[in-house]
Amino acid sequence: MHLLAALIFFTRLPFWRLRDVPGECFKHVVPYWPLVGWLTGGLMAASLWLCAQVMPLAAAWIVALTVRLLVTGCLHEDGLADFFDGFGGGTTRERTLAIMKDSHIGTYGVIGLIIYFLLMMQMSCLSLPLLCTLLVCGDCWAKCCASQVINALPYARKEEESKAKVVYNRMSHREFVINLAGGLLPACLWLPHRLWWACLGSLLVLLLLLHIMKRRLQGYTGDCCGATFLLCELAFYLCSLILI
Repeated sequence: MHLLAALIFFTRLPFWRLRDVPGECFKHVVPYWPLVGWLTGGLMAASLWLCAQVMPLAAAWIVALTVRLLVTGCLHEDGLADFFDGFGGGTTRERTLAIMKDSHIGTYGVIGLIIYFLLMMQMSCLSLPLLCTLLVCGDCWAKCCASQVINALPYARKEEESKAKVVYNRMSHREFVINLAGGLLPACLWLPHRLWWACLGSLLVLLLLLHIMKRRLQGYTGDCCGATFLLCELAFYLCSLILI
């Protein structure tokens, strides 16, 4: 039931039609986030492979990125823009939280998204099979890394002030094992050994962001989780480029 709640929460696909999910289940969706990555990363890899048969790889890569944007409803990218706006424009905890809650995008958010996608486009220089592999492994591993935010920090707002109207529970031991397995298994199965070091890049970015969030907010928000996922994923990809 918690996995179904995660699929409903993190995608825009009609999983909600399968059955009603109690509201309490949505407090446990984060441990299953890497398993959602099997779906989103798999859809990206499949669309990349199919489109690359009839168009240049760079164009196919743009299509693959667009597929995830459509499947997730730009959920994580919205969080990244709000994160850049809040931490770029705010100087205090209260001001940062207020900016992040504002639905309007600011200069920091626009510039941050532009730089993010420009860096992501550099992945199109890789071979098609390797890029498809990195898509699945990076999506799942980065979501596993970003999931640890809820274990390391408290929620920075009151529950009623949350955009999603839900505050995630910290993981139980069982949920942590599920989370770690969901994030690491694709890498164990398909990632070339020489690229395993790229996983450390994601961990370093996670530690840096945790420090920044603790110092400024004394906690995290949903936007912080989305931003952490995308930045950990980007670090994984860039480190892979360096190692190849």
